[in-house]
Amino acid sequence: MKGAARPPSLVLPHAGEADSVGGDDWREAGRRLFAGRCDFFFAAARSDGLPPAGAPEVAFAGRSNVGKSSLINALTGRNGLARTSRTPGRTQELIFFDLDGKATLVDMPGYGYAAVSKAKSASWGRLARDYLRGRPTLLRVFVLVDGRHGLKESDHETMKLLDASAVSYAVVLTKRDEVKAAEQSERVARTREALRKHVAAYPEVLFTSARNGEGIAELRAHVARLLAERRASRD
Repeated sequence: MKGAARPPSLVLPHAGEADSVGGDDWREAGRRLFAGRCDFFFAAARSDGLPPAGAPEVAFAGRSNVGKSSLINALTGRNGLARTSRTPGRTQELIFFDLDGKATLVDMPGYGYAAVSKAKSASWGRLARDYLRGRPTLLRVFVLVDGRHGLKESDHETMKLLDASAVSYAVVLTKRDEVKAAEQSERVARTREALRKHVAAYPEVLFTSARNGEGIAELRAHVARLLAERRASRD
């Protein structure tokens, strides 16, 4: 299902050389990056129906009801951009959003919901695998994990798929506001230790809350740095 036409590509706000910019500068670059327009432009239910590769892409994967849509809305500052639902497993397509011509955000179908039929689950799995293995513009996948519970077996299965596909990914814990402050550091440390077993995993873990905005600036900065590094590698 095709949406509105994309605007022409714009230049990422310049934040200096990737290795010399400080944390505050990256947060400012991230703020400016996500302050621009962000619009839906494509939905794909089949791997042969993906939009042409264009701007660098970052994708968001996670178990159903992990809060993917809420996090994308919080990142972009638009409450109604990504569709949220109380019904797990509702998103059945790859949803593409244009971030002001500078990047593409991809909302991947949720996984790990028992009530979804095996046939539909297998179909979603094929779509995800085909996308991950054949998308040259994909910079990183953010694997969202419910911070209240930590990594589940389905998360490890997804990360093994990413390892096998040689796709760089980072774990983002969600629902930080529902985890006691005294337990947050341990949750991050435990997750980081688990990532040592996964060859394509980025070693750092972000802990976010779409509800109160904790960790959102850091995630925006992470994306801004990714884009700057991609641009520097091509200069």
